[in-house]
Amino acid sequence: MSTYLLVHGAWHSGECWQRVVPLLASAGHRVLAPSLTGYGDKAHLLSAEVGLDTHVDDIVRLIVEEDLTEVVLVGHSYAGLVISSAANQVPDRIGGLVYLDAMVPEDGESAADVLPVTQALIDLAVESASGWRVPPLPELPPPSGLFGVTDPADVAWLRTMLSDQPVRCLQQPVRLDNPAVNAIPRTHIHCTVGKPDGFDRRPVPATQPNGAPAQVWELATGHDCMVTMPVELAELLLKLG
Repeated sequence: MSTYLLVHGAWHSGECWQRVVPLLASAGHRVLAPSLTGYGDKAHLLSAEVGLDTHVDDIVRLIVEEDLTEVVLVGHSYAGLVISSAANQVPDRIGGLVYLDAMVPEDGESAADVLPVTQALIDLAVESASGWRVPPLPELPPPSGLFGVTDPADVAWLRTMLSDQPVRCLQQPVRLDNPAVNAIPRTHIHCTVGKPDGFDRRPVPATQPNGAPAQVWELATGHDCMVTMPVELAELLLKLG
């Protein structure tokens, strides 16, 4: 039995994994899909003080309190930053990192460093009435849709779980200064359909930090593949269990 810890991206909640969790669990694995502070059942905690460090603490605390080991730690989108810093704190408990259409940072980088278009969102938030709220990205014409979701029923469901993102999440830097984190195997899963202009991902280096060849898989769907291709995503994740 493996333990999968699924970490949602910006604006979403843990509910976005609803179609994937039972597929992994039915294969005999333990699966956790928490909502980060400010989202889902923790939406009431949303504030200007919530940042990347808050979300990293959410995940590290869960891993330690549940005494999880050999965790397959999956981070979607913004959560690539979250899982990186979390693994840096508890590398001995992580069996693998999965960057699911995610930001892949180096030590000291923020979201704006990894994905420069993010700086425009930061500027808008700072200049807004609140000074800190980053609203969800707008729905675009197909194939981009709402985070890559175009089916009307799925779009309506997705809207029920979206919350504003605190700007500190995009400003605080990742910490990857623990040499032990480099030994953790990495897998990258890229969604290849409907990527908006400016949201270009960095090329994945041919070699992982641990010296193994890069492992990059693709899904021919939009960004929120856990909504649009849950079966195919689960099949890929099960290869790592």
